[in-house]
Amino acid sequence: MKKRRWLKWSLISAIALVVVVLWGATMYMYQYAFVPGQKSFLNSGQPTKVYQANQRWLKNVKQTKWYQQSATDHLKLTALYVPAAQPTSKTILVAHGYMGKKEDMARYIHLYHDLGYNVLAPDDRASGESEGHAIGYGWTDRLDYVKWTKQVVQKNGQQSQIGLFGVSMGGATVMMTAGEKLPVQVKAVVEDCGYSSIEGELAYQLNDLFGLPKFPIFYTTNLMARARAGYNFFDGDATKSLAKSKIPIFFIHGGQDKFVPTKMVYENYAAANQPKKLWVVKGAGHAKAMAKQPKLYRQKVGAFFEQYFK
Repeated sequence: MKKRRWLKWSLISAIALVVVVLWGATMYMYQYAFVPGQKSFLNSGQPTKVYQANQRWLKNVKQTKWYQQSATDHLKLTALYVPAAQPTSKTILVAHGYMGKKEDMARYIHLYHDLGYNVLAPDDRASGESEGHAIGYGWTDRLDYVKWTKQVVQKNGQQSQIGLFGVSMGGATVMMTAGEKLPVQVKAVVEDCGYSSIEGELAYQLNDLFGLPKFPIFYTTNLMARARAGYNFFDGDATKSLAKSKIPIFFIHGGQDKFVPTKMVYENYAAANQPKKLWVVKGAGHAKAMAKQPKLYRQKVGAFFEQYFK
């Protein structure tokens, strides 16, 4: 009898210990992946001279703030609008990356401004000046970007022509946005190093950073994300969005991307039914395609958008 009791309580204690450890690990992973803050694995060293020059340019260029309420949960969102030097109906929406903000996109804002476009650069929810407590990985943000496109039409007129552009998480954001019902004024998309799905990217990072398999912490973290962030990250699949979209899209990716593995761009490209183009930049790491080939990058993205703008 005593042995049975001992076994029973040993089993209960073991189960309780597993639950406590799993709960703690899940809390840690949710905080690590979904809650805004400084992340050691994103440290890219000292700012380059090019980065600093573009930051100075952004501070001095003519600009205004735009605002809107998020599509699903009444958060106040902020965006930076930089009008073109000469009046135009053409506007590029620029989507920033994971744990980033609109100012981090200064080099791309500068690029499209120099090409003669108006540029609208939002802060995604839980980023920069926008409200929120959890990163949406592009999935919750996609509906906000639909609203941003409608605001461009409302403010700049029905003659507007709109392009979507994003890097890293921003690339995934614009791909997911492309699968939604958008204003007819949205003409083309350029995505740079976006992941094919939230599931695929998080599973890759879980293994790459921690050496862990998906089971069980991946699934318990998803349960916590559903409870706290308000969405199921298994739903955030860029390939499914691309399969629904008819908007022309240009895929760009670094050939040596170790953060969003290069294989994902081929998954995205294969899923797209719309007019599409692919450029894998040899030797480029994550989000380094423009730094690796600045002149060619400018030429290719400029030509792609102009092809579909009147």
